Amino acid sequence: MPDLMLQVLAALIPLPPLVAALWIGSDIALRPGRGEAAERPTARIALTAAGLALAAVLALDLMALIAGAPGQVQWGTWLASGSIAVGLSLTLDPLGLIMASLIAPICLLVLRFSVHYMHREPGFRRFLAVLCLFTGAMLIIVTAGNAVLAFVGWELAGVSSYLLIGYAKDRVQATESATRAFVTNRIGDAGFLLAIFLCLAWLGSAEWPALAAGAAGLKGLPAGLILLGFLVAALAKSGLVPFSGWIMRALEGPTPSSAVFYGSLMVHAGVYLLIRVSPLFPQAPALMPLIGLLGLVTALYGWLMGLTRADVKGALMASTLTQVGLMFLWCALGWVELATAHLVLHALWRAYQFLHAPALMHWTHSRPRPVAGWLARHRRLYNAALQGFWLDPAADALLTRPTLGLARDLQAFDDQVVHRLVGLPDQAQALSSVADWEARRGHGGAARGLARAPGLLGGVMEWLAGALYWFEERLVLSGGGEGLQRVLRLLGGYLLQVDELLTRPRYLMLLIMATLVVIL
Repeated sequence: MPDLMLQVLAALIPLPPLVAALWIGSDIALRPGRGEAAERPTARIALTAAGLALAAVLALDLMALIAGAPGQVQWGTWLASGSIAVGLSLTLDPLGLIMASLIAPICLLVLRFSVHYMHREPGFRRFLAVLCLFTGAMLIIVTAGNAVLAFVGWELAGVSSYLLIGYAKDRVQATESATRAFVTNRIGDAGFLLAIFLCLAWLGSAEWPALAAGAAGLKGLPAGLILLGFLVAALAKSGLVPFSGWIMRALEGPTPSSAVFYGSLMVHAGVYLLIRVSPLFPQAPALMPLIGLLGLVTALYGWLMGLTRADVKGALMASTLTQVGLMFLWCALGWVELATAHLVLHALWRAYQFLHAPALMHWTHSRPRPVAGWLARHRRLYNAALQGFWLDPAADALLTRPTLGLARDLQAFDDQVVHRLVGLPDQAQALSSVADWEARRGHGGAARGLARAPGLLGGVMEWLAGALYWFEERLVLSGGGEGLQRVLRLLGGYLLQVDELLTRPRYLMLLIMATLVVIL
């Protein structure tokens, strides 16, 4: 197959869903409130994009069966700095093609299911747009030629997860669960970024083939640190202990999102990443027991959690954690082929179960499942499993509260030390804008009294403000006649209105973004 045709087919894997997400999102922004009339064209766009991606994957699969897997597909250099370059490439090796062949049909199936499931929902178009974004993100993750491009898909999948968990944005529980999932995944992102930096520093490249080839040259600490960074990312994304708390909250989203995100696809992204960096395993034997232990603990955690869940989606999610924990255990034992096969079969089976869950609830009239007899006799273990072994309260105690306390201490330091040192007024007496200053003047406040602040800088600014005020009152306004005063007052009114607008957060963020664009 000519290189150009190969590059076109490779580009057709992730691009159509991303273009569809952009198209639908633009339509929502430009033509809001179209209601049911917009459902058919939106569904047609989403399904066509997913179908194109699936067709491209199948064409590449056929090519791989005839002439072997294409391997690395390069479009050129994406980023470059000195001797370090990041290519724009896809890895279409057997692992990448297997994962793409798994993701593309499941996403198409879930999109088709969602067309009927979300019919006449107010957020129908928004839901399909985010599903298209997620489809493109997952295809980028599994086919990316290097860790940097995979991280782009990793982040897009995280944003999609946040948007779908918080789909019911009017419900407090949904928005809180979405925020917790988003923040927890940022911990994994930090590990991913660390691993990318170390790959570029020690291997000179973040390409997956370069990592596999250079793994033998890494001994001890370097290999261990790179693998540890990827491991933290995999643990957070797949919801293993100690990050399992957020994934049970993620079921706040609609059933199709639960099926495609946490039942079959995104929950396995961490397993895929671990399989992709498996060439590092022999060079970091000290981490293998840790990976195996975390996988085993997560399997036991999911098993006990599943025994206490009365709802179908909760029981399925707990069972998914058990299976993913076992996949991590297979990786730790070096059984990478078994982990890959387990991933594919479990993803297919779990997608079917999640999509079948609404019908099952209808047939059983949502009757709760009975608790296992032996677990009911052990009250303490039952209560611990029912509370998810208190992982969320532990995270709050170990991370959230210390972070909030540090923020309060830093704010107090700013108010009591930094502000006084540079001559800024106290927070309670500070004026946020010129509009506030004029309002204070209108109520009889003296300009010099309002501007008074301690410190040398405060004194200089106070003297300068007084001099300018004297110049304006005594020379400009008094000697310019009524016409000049009227023009200045009119201009001042417009400036005050602009100033008031700029104090609003949305206009302030717009101004900051415009400034960054100009600078770049």
